[in-house]
Parts: sequence; C-alpha cells; structure tokens
Amino acid sequence: TTNQVKPSTTAEVLLYKLELIEGDVVDFATLKAAKLVPSTAKRAKIVKKGELSRKLTIKGVAATAGAKTAIEAAGGSIEE
Repeated sequence: TTNQVKPSTTAEVLLYKLELIEGDVVDFATLKAAKLVPSTAKRAKIVKKGELSRKLTIKGVAATAGAKTAIEAAGGSIEE
C-alpha cells in the first residue's frame, strides 16, 4: 500500500503579492481572478512574506497572525 498525499485545497498567498491586485477589497474570487491561487483551490490563506504598502480590506480569506498585523499596520482590515 502507498500513502498518497492529497493535494491541499488551501492555497497560500504571499502578502507582497496583494500589491498586484487592483482595487481596495480582496476576496477569494479576486485572488483567483488575479491568478494568485490555482483553480483547484477551495480557499486561501495569506502568509506574511514581504511588505504591504497600501490599505486593503480582506474579506473571507484567512491570514496568519503576522500577515494580519501587516495588513492592519498598512491601514487595512480583515473581515471573516
């Protein structure tokens, strides 16, 4: 028997890549449209990597504690 690893349905989005998104509101559909998550992903999680220089409202996308701090420091917010 072999142990097959199921592909993760949660995609990680690097914080600095949010700079590529147009507009001030980021949700899962926005991330997919910007091709920041693969089409097979069911949800996304923002991880702190790099910096965020503008105010964004994150809706329905999880974030690590470090990413949340960085988003709030840039004047943004996270709505579950």
